[in-house]
Amino acid sequence: MSEEIRYFNRYSGKMEKEEVYGLGFLRWTYGNPIGKMSLHGLVKRTLFSRWYGKRMDDPESREKVLPFIEQYRLNAAEFADPPESYKTFNEFFYRKLKPGARPIDPNPKAAVFPADGRHMGFQNISEAPGIFVKGALFTLAELFRNEALAAEYKNGSIVLSRLCPVDYHRYHFPISGKAGKTNLIEGPLYSVNPIALRQNIRILCENKRAWTRIESDVFGPVMMFEVGATCVGSFEYTYQPDSQVEKGAEKGYFRFGGSLTITLFKKGRIRLADDLVKHSSDHVELYARMGDTLGEAA
Repeated sequence: MSEEIRYFNRYSGKMEKEEVYGLGFLRWTYGNPIGKMSLHGLVKRTLFSRWYGKRMDDPESREKVLPFIEQYRLNAAEFADPPESYKTFNEFFYRKLKPGARPIDPNPKAAVFPADGRHMGFQNISEAPGIFVKGALFTLAELFRNEALAAEYKNGSIVLSRLCPVDYHRYHFPISGKAGKTNLIEGPLYSVNPIALRQNIRILCENKRAWTRIESDVFGPVMMFEVGATCVGSFEYTYQPDSQVEKGAEKGYFRFGGSLTITLFKKGRIRLADDLVKHSSDHVELYARMGDTLGEAA
């Protein structure tokens, strides 16, 4: 199994190697026969994530905060609270940032990335199958578990935003509009790291997930998914359903672990950013932060 994950950093203009948190565990569970047995018997189950989540909520877990910041060279200056103030690791993990730490593209025609992370975008979703491993398919019907909704977004545009444990883990609205309620789809909790997705892209259609429709005058109806992962058994929402939201407004946060969001636009409603499309066509993720443009209304 290939361990190296490389992505293109929009800010440095260079290819960079990802430092994978828990690499040994991922290698064992997805590359070792015994590990795969434990994956299907325990790791993917909600019970495991609840157990691990409780560990990260234990006051003793706060001892992991400072070493984590140092090891992954996080910019503590942008945290809303000083590192020493977090009472648990989870409290640090879903930390808030200072106002202005993530400027929102002011262009009314621009949609923005909903989260910090590594992103892939495809102008036509029919180009997306095989993102991480050639020949592996997933369909919108499986993603929604709803044929009618899937038909609405046929040949539309898709952006996948993968958050690593080292990232800021609050997710935000990519556009302004009226945000509906969240619709939960139960499922297991496989990892969404490329090491796992290379083995089975259908994880995106199997994992626990939730979707929200955002009605926009500029982009039409846009769908936003939150996808759970190993150790991320729940999504916490901080917005008011059926209310008007502004682009960049907080929608919610993930607890400890890696996770992923998916943003879907109807056909012909958006022109994705050139660098996002270029690198995605080469099967390379683009690193960008929440608030930066992912594309403009067509």
